Amino acid sequence: MASNQGPILGVRDVSLQFGGVKALMDVNFEVRAGELFSIIGPNGAGKTSMLNCISGRYSPTAGSVHFKGRDITRLTPSQRAALGLGRTFQNLALFSHMTVLDNIMVGRHHLMKNSFLGGSLYWFGGAQKEELAHRRHVEDIIDFLEISHIRKAVAGTLSYGLRKRVELARAVAVRPDLILLDEPMAGMNLEEKEDMARYIVDLNEEWGMTVIMIEHDMGVVMDISQRVMVLDFGRVIAAGLPHEIMDNEQVKTAYLGVDDAQPAEPAQA
Repeated sequence: MASNQGPILGVRDVSLQFGGVKALMDVNFEVRAGELFSIIGPNGAGKTSMLNCISGRYSPTAGSVHFKGRDITRLTPSQRAALGLGRTFQNLALFSHMTVLDNIMVGRHHLMKNSFLGGSLYWFGGAQKEELAHRRHVEDIIDFLEISHIRKAVAGTLSYGLRKRVELARAVAVRPDLILLDEPMAGMNLEEKEDMARYIVDLNEEWGMTVIMIEHDMGVVMDISQRVMVLDFGRVIAAGLPHEIMDNEQVKTAYLGVDDAQPAEPAQA
């Protein structure tokens, strides 16, 4: 059931243009705190571009992004992470030469208070105590995602499915209030997808994280999402409950890929 809390994220009139290519056009939507919200659409619809505008990788050509009541449109990705915004990537972005544990610890760096100079006094100051506290948090994540058996493995040696799980662990280590998941189940087999879906639902329901997910597996999206928004040609063409999206004729046309289909009129989220 969808959250009754107020919006944690507001996207207002966001457009994004690369030269003559319009990736997003006048996108408006809100995500409520505690919600599991999915963004779907055909390839090239602007889904990842939208996440990039939210996370700070891209700056919108027009419009604004608001997080927890604050305009974050011009903040850097690291500044947004410090406010409680985490994400995973469509293409894996792990440090392949580092261990699983060290990759996940990278997600905690913005939370560490001791400076490099303070770290040189490791045994005399608070750095040791701080690192132990962060490691305890990371170990909780490792246990939750059931990757204890690979915690010391080098990330680059792992299977694709396990690397996707490690990337999720690193995003969770940011301690986000809102986590952005860009195709978290891409390239996985059925068993791996079922596990990942379970982890995402538990992060939302048990860990209290608001989730925005891009995913092409419509079975998963309709099964675990509380609300769904559909992008096509960079515009919002539908938004609502999963069953409403499944019955929407514009959505059916977008996914059928009708040859003479034209960009649909925008719909309000």
